[in-house]
Amino acid sequence: MRDKLWLKCPEPNARARLRLFCFPYAGGAASIFRRWPEYLSSDIELCAVQLPGRENRLGEPMFTRLDRLVKKLVEVCLPVMDRPFAFYGHSMGTLIAFELARELRRQQRPEPVRLLVSGRCAPHTPDPEPPLHRLADAEFVDGLRRYNGTQEAVLNNRDLMELLVPLLRADFALCETYVYKMEAPLACPISAFAGTGEPCRELVGDWRKQTANAFDSQLFPGDHFFLSTDRARFVTAISEKLSADT
Repeated sequence: MRDKLWLKCPEPNARARLRLFCFPYAGGAASIFRRWPEYLSSDIELCAVQLPGRENRLGEPMFTRLDRLVKKLVEVCLPVMDRPFAFYGHSMGTLIAFELARELRRQQRPEPVRLLVSGRCAPHTPDPEPPLHRLADAEFVDGLRRYNGTQEAVLNNRDLMELLVPLLRADFALCETYVYKMEAPLACPISAFAGTGEPCRELVGDWRKQTANAFDSQLFPGDHFFLSTDRARFVTAISEKLSADT
């Protein structure tokens, strides 16, 4: 049975051959994937992961450590890993998806048929961006401007930022306290993506070291949030890769 608090499925499909679990970027929520089924093959069911502290889970305690979140996600996702599945994550979501795949392997559970990642360098590569989560609020908000993911009107709205800063700070803490531990490469193929206007585009090929299987990479026009600005082409590309896996 699907946990409706953690997993949001915009278009349930009992006949789907594959489930695609999607993990959001820092500050993001399940709703960013709401329109993805429009561009996915009809035999792929999308399950967007809704983390605590956002949208319908506003007010719930947020995770600030990745290992604790991943262990909870194993518990949440296992009941719906009853058919082939894949993971997609963007930015923060890449770390979640990657470490969840490794935790499933450690527990000798089913593993994804493919890992799709975007907007972040490989986990064994030092993050080129300076840490933000310990900065005072004013400096923290200035740091957010570099990502170009929050409208200036929102950044300048004190009431909105009082709500958003704790969530974003928790998500950045989750990423910035992560410590990579060397393990064997994953058995599944990895597809890595980046925007042509973001720093990690030069490092996207480093993800190759994290798989013992096939690897491919692709750049899309845009900055860190190309997954929204070039949604149709990007999600169609993901769908094509997943259709080849089923």
